[in-house]
Amino acid sequence: MAKKKAAKKKPAARKKPARLPAGSRAGWTWAPAKPKPSAAIYQFRITLLDTHPLIWRRIQITDCFLEDLHWHIQAAMGWQNSHLHMFDIDGLTYGSKSQYGPDGEYEIIDGSRVLLSTLLPNTKARFSFRYTYDMGDNWEHEVVFEGHVKPDAKLKMPVCLDGKRACPPEKCGGTPGYEHMLQVLADPEDDEYDDTLEWIGEDFDPEVFDAKKATLRMRRGLRA
Repeated sequence: MAKKKAAKKKPAARKKPARLPAGSRAGWTWAPAKPKPSAAIYQFRITLLDTHPLIWRRIQITDCFLEDLHWHIQAAMGWQNSHLHMFDIDGLTYGSKSQYGPDGEYEIIDGSRVLLSTLLPNTKARFSFRYTYDMGDNWEHEVVFEGHVKPDAKLKMPVCLDGKRACPPEKCGGTPGYEHMLQVLADPEDDEYDDTLEWIGEDFDPEVFDAKKATLRMRRGLRA
């Protein structure tokens, strides 16, 4: 009786290579997807340190990334985002990788991937951290987390609730330079008065702050 031929096994199907994201190249390392913000609303008070009287703002924002908080601070305070910035939180430094680069002077954690909800406490304990803008003039801000806020359908986010005094001009030498500038402007007989007034402009009033305009900047951008 003739023997039956053994059936040939089909070769195992080859797995298709994983599809790379659009525009990617083989060999690149990709960061994990960004986490999604929570529905929380937070209140902060931002104070520009070493100013007399103090320059400060109170804002409410939804949960967001640290890099977004940077933009909210810039808008509410009145800065122009013309210089480097960093956050110092619990001994760690956060900032913008696009500004400092991989081989920068500081060891920076990318603030565009860190949510506020992963940093802020769930308790009522006081929590604060530092925000520094312009490493030359060294404008240091204390950012105080004032707690979670219940949603209000009548109040659109983000919003600047309150504040005092105008933002100093950029490139004026930090708080010492700003204090000197104010002293000069207060004395028309000062030798530097005319040059200083021409530089700052006659419309500048160090005591004026408009929370509505600050809110508009927070919502529409720094040029609003």
